[in-house]
Parts: sequence; structure tokens; C-alpha cells
Amino acid sequence: MTWAPVGLVKNSPEQRTAEFFNERHYALSMDEASLSAKTVAELKAMLSEQGLAVSGRKAELIDRILTNEKHDPMDAVIMNPEQTTMALEDDPIEYDAPLTFKARMQQQVYGPINMGAAIAIGLAVMMVSAVLIVQPAWLGFGEDYEYELIEFDAAQTQKFAQNLVDLGHPDWEGRMSGTQEEANAAQYIISEFAAMGMQTQLNSYEVPMHTVNSEPSLRICVQGNIGGLIQSPCEGPGSGGSDITEFQHRVDYVIQGFSGQSEYTFQQDVQLTDLGNGSDDGLWSSASGTIGYLRSGGSKISNTVMFSKAAESNLAGLIRVNKDYNCGLIEGNDCVPIFKGSSIDDVTAANGGTIPTDIPFIAMSKDAGEILEAAVFNATGTQGVLEMIIDVTNDQEQTIYVPCGIINGQSEEVVIIGAHHDTVYQGQGAVDDSSGTASVMEIGRQLSEVVNQSGTPERTIHFCTWGGEEEGLYGSRAYVAANQNFLRDNLRLYINLDMNHVDADANRGNSVSLFTNNRGDYGHIERITELYESANPDMAERYDIRISLLAGDRGDADGMPYNSDHGPFVYDLGDKTGRAAACYGSGSWEYHTYLDTMDRFNSESLGISVIIYGTYVRLLAYNADV
Repeated sequence: MTWAPVGLVKNSPEQRTAEFFNERHYALSMDEASLSAKTVAELKAMLSEQGLAVSGRKAELIDRILTNEKHDPMDAVIMNPEQTTMALEDDPIEYDAPLTFKARMQQQVYGPINMGAAIAIGLAVMMVSAVLIVQPAWLGFGEDYEYELIEFDAAQTQKFAQNLVDLGHPDWEGRMSGTQEEANAAQYIISEFAAMGMQTQLNSYEVPMHTVNSEPSLRICVQGNIGGLIQSPCEGPGSGGSDITEFQHRVDYVIQGFSGQSEYTFQQDVQLTDLGNGSDDGLWSSASGTIGYLRSGGSKISNTVMFSKAAESNLAGLIRVNKDYNCGLIEGNDCVPIFKGSSIDDVTAANGGTIPTDIPFIAMSKDAGEILEAAVFNATGTQGVLEMIIDVTNDQEQTIYVPCGIINGQSEEVVIIGAHHDTVYQGQGAVDDSSGTASVMEIGRQLSEVVNQSGTPERTIHFCTWGGEEEGLYGSRAYVAANQNFLRDNLRLYINLDMNHVDADANRGNSVSLFTNNRGDYGHIERITELYESANPDMAERYDIRISLLAGDRGDADGMPYNSDHGPFVYDLGDKTGRAAACYGSGSWEYHTYLDTMDRFNSESLGISVIIYGTYVRLLAYNADV
């Protein structure tokens, strides 16, 4: 069920009630009516002038003003029993003498309905209207508050995202956590928050983080024959008779999270073992000392499980090839390899308590995998020899950053809006998650302007971006752990924007998913969304905005997922479940690849989450009772 913005809606129950009395020419007091026509801000200004409290719902503000003026609004409808006449305006009925109160109540107004009954019906209608419209929160759909949509500048938001992308690695483009590129991104974000007039805070945390030190090498060599008798070498003099295929880093293969390092050359002739889809434990056991080749298309095994099994089985390396995911819409018939992380704690446990440092772990594209298979497993002649040089450090801690901009309120109760500023190591991360970080910055910019105009908010607002998300939500987890007591007592809501982007091509999907784990927040978000769609009919037509309530337990289908930075704010607060809202976009097939670039950036779509969630933050900031 959706609710229109609260007000006197045409043909609403409260309007019909007012028309009923007007048609009967009763002189209603205009005090309450005139107050109802005012905005919440105007009512609060009146209360402030009278030295009265300014918190509460609109109906409460009106009642407080009327009470202070010693005015009983019920006098407008129900007369004092001692009074013998009611004021009438242009009454079409002529009376020989003033009617008594009792007589007026018995006066017929329609068929068998007398005036007393009519008033009773009118009051009943008004009470129902109050429940359904003035107090929809009683049904779990929000309160009687006015929502003022914030502004959104698509060009400025795109500029924020482009500046973040420009800070990426000169060769690999990404802002991998623990690198100078990630540190530069955090400093840029801090500088922008400071320029908005915010107090700034740069948090840093030491966390487990692997580091890609140099360009890797992956080649396959099929040796030829010299004179039909002697095999030609793969390198050096006489190697011209051998066929060498060099796979391209970031295109044909990528390193997976917490991969170990290796320096397997052609001369070492390291063997490959076909593990099928990874479900046969016997194949894993037989692969000890070799590089396992896993066809992940028919398997639901996660990277963590794959890497753990590789450690338990003492593999020399691991190659994962996605055999069935259709990335052909990106690059012909190929499947671009996608970066995925591993839970280092689980992998360490599987390795006897230490991180496996000598098991390289890569993902290959489908086409590259088929070339390798033809040269090794399906060779009709000489079997190919693999070279695999991976230069990774995975057993050290690195510094990651959490920059925050702060708008201080009158209380310590806080609303936090966040996104992760890190990327996978081998991609720009234009959508994942420069889009979310740029959106947080734009909300911060807009709300800074609101504060300049409206004054200090009642609640404090934090704008934070997280490092370490791609490797295990390290930034948000560390922040929650460091501030757990404060957050448990003061966190009103955390809002997460992760890939809140929709591809410009509607054929890829045009949905924007907004979800929360609290019914009250759900009601407000729903009503703000309705207001947004009314104000932006073209956007409402182009995009499918979906709102979900996920109030179940962790791991349940109707529970908040623990797959992005909202997870720690919901589930890591000790015995308290935190309130959170999030936004995911659609499309984004280039997710976690080198193709996640700004040339496909659709800044328009970011306005949906920026305006809807930014408007809600504005409401929360200035209404402490929400």
C-alpha cells in the first residue's frame, strides 16, 4: 500500500468531512484549518516564538499551539449545552424562533438522519481519517511529516566519479585497498567534504590485505620438433619451433583475492590436474603437488571453499574457469574473468593456522580456458607446458582508510550514509563503487546547503566511505568494531549505496532496488518514493523503483544480506540489530572487470537514490522523533 504526501487531498475523507459541514452552513473555527495549511517549518517557527517545544508530528504541533492559546478545537463542532443558538451563515431554513441545542440536534438533514447523527458521523469520519492519513504509522507506514525533496546535480555527481576514477593505478586502473591509489582517493574525499564546510575525520585501520606487486605472467608452450627427432625448447636458442601462447593479464585472467605467489617456468614443467566442477573430493586429493584446473560453471563452490580445498590438498596452484556464465554480451563469445575475494580467516583455518603463501589462484576467461584445455588435456600430440609467475604478498597487514564528513547536530544520535571507495585491483570501478561514493558526496553537498539555510539539525549526520570492501568489508567492519558502544546507543540509521547505478541500456535491466529492515523506515521511504515519482514522471517511466522490507534474521531469505557495508551496521552491534537501508542498481555486467569504465556511466540514474535517501536523511536530521 502506498500513501500520498500528507495534506488535504482532493476527495479525501477529511475534505469530504469539511465539505459536509460547509454545506450545512456551520461556522467552523478557522484556527485549526489555517494551522493545518501551514508547513511543519512554519508551525515550528510559531512554537519557537512562543517558547514552546518544536518536536513532534504536525498534528502534535498544531495541538500544542491551540492548547497554548487556551482554545478547544472541539468547540468548533460541539456547543456548550447551555448555549441555545449556533451561528449560521446564509441558512436557507427560516426559523420562527431560535432553536434549542436539543432541537438543532434533532433537526433532519437528510432522510432519517438528524443533525446530531450527522455530526456523529462527521466526527467518526474525521477519526478514521486521522488513523489512515494523519497517523499511518499506527499501521506501520510512516508519520504525518512533510517531505521536501533535495536537489540533485547529475553533472557534479559524474565529476565526483570521474575524479575518483582518475586516481586509479596508472596501469591497472583500480584503487585496491592498501595501495597508494586508495589512500589518494580517501584524501580526495576528505578534501571535498571539507570544502562543503563539514568537520572531517580520516580513520585508518590495519587489516589483512594482499598486494599485487608486479605484472604477472601466464603462458602455455607446445614444444615442436627439431629435425623430427628432438623437441625444441620453449625458450632460448632453437625455441622457434615451439608454439607459445601468452595470455593477457586483466583480459584473459585475473588474480583472485589472497592468492599466493609462484614462479613456475617452462623448465619446471608443473603439471595440471582436471578437477571437473570441484565437487569430487577424490580429485582434489589426487591433485597434490599439481595445479588444479576447476571448471566452475557446474559448481556452486565459492572462492573461499576452492582455496581452502587447495590448501588442504597441498595444491601447487589453482585455476578457476567460468564455463557457463554468459559474458558474451560484453565480448563476443568470451567470458571476461571476474575478480572475487576469499575469506582469509577460513582459508587460514583450512591451512593449519597460517595463510598459504605459495598457492597462486587465478580466474581465466572461458575462451582462454579452452585454449589451455586444448593444449594440455585434449592434446593429440605433445602436451603443453605452463608458465605461471604470480607476484603477490598476502601475509601482511596493510593500512586502509575510512574518510568521514560530519554535520554536527544538537544530539549525538547519528545517521550515517556510506559507500565503498575501493575497487578491485584491475578495473576503474566506475559503477562498483565510484557511483555510490560520488552519490554519498552529492548527498553531502546538498545537505550542507540545507543546513546553511535551515540551521543546525537535531541529529548528527556522518558521510563515510569505506576502504577494504572488496576483500571482506574490512573498512566498515573495523569502523563498527571501533565505535560499537557509540553506535549501539546512538545509531538511528545507516544507508548504504553500492552500485546504485542503472545502465543506460534498458535491455540490461532498469530496476533500482531500495530495501530496509525496519517497517517505519520502509513507510517513509515508500512515501518519499511516491513523491519522487510524482515530481519526476519521466524517471518513473524509465526506471522500475522497487522497495522491499527485509526484516528477517541473518541468512534468511527475508533478512538483510551481509554482502556489502550495511552488513556490519545491522549484525555486528552485539545484542542489537541495527537499522539500515541500502540501494542496488541493475545491469552492470562489467562488474569486477576491466570494462567497468566511465564511458558507460549513467549519472542520471544516481539521482533516484540520491534524492529519495537524501530526502529521508533531511527528514531524520530535523525531526528527532522520526
